[in-house]
Amino acid sequence: MFFRAVIIGPPGCGKGTISSFIARDYKVPLIVCGDILREEIRNNTSNGKAAKKYLEKGHLVPDEVVSKLILDKLKTFEKKHWLMDGFPRNLKQAVTLSENYKISAAINIIVPDMVILPRLKTRWVHLASGRTYNDDFNPPKVKGKDDVTGEDLARRGDDDEEVVLERLSSFRSEIQYVWDFYRQKDLLKEFHGNDSPTIYSKIQEFLNIYFGKHGYPQ
Repeated sequence: MFFRAVIIGPPGCGKGTISSFIARDYKVPLIVCGDILREEIRNNTSNGKAAKKYLEKGHLVPDEVVSKLILDKLKTFEKKHWLMDGFPRNLKQAVTLSENYKISAAINIIVPDMVILPRLKTRWVHLASGRTYNDDFNPPKVKGKDDVTGEDLARRGDDDEEVVLERLSSFRSEIQYVWDFYRQKDLLKEFHGNDSPTIYSKIQEFLNIYFGKHGYPQ
């Protein structure tokens, strides 16, 4: 039985950090939708060309294109565990994923807006890779530089407070249907907290029980 889970959470909730902890501690491959998209575009694949066409016009990449990109990638993980970050983002994507793979859990991270807003004000991003840092709890080894490449970090324009509030509202308007979908299947596992270490410790309790029953990834 393979552990195949999705991790869900609003912008600035620490989802990327927590995902990396899970991948590290439980030896579960982490699949990040944004990384796949950037890789496909960089390699000029057919999926990448399809996605780039919309992004260049400032449009969202349609569900059909994103879903195909993800499902094609998952074919390389047919006999492996995995954790998906960044997909699904809406009900249609959740249904498509469940039609193709048996999902073990939907890990939902819940952080108050009053915590997220100041956190995003101190966030820095390596634009080429999507790696994120934070001055307060996840600083780069060298201030202003990406740990891997040494290239300059940047602030995202959509991390401004007014834009963040709009992004949070947009996120919740779509994701509530995803919550309901997984809740009805008894797959939604919710974890509340104000910081990543606290939330992760709760997720560890769940994962230790889960893998204690089903066996740890090899």
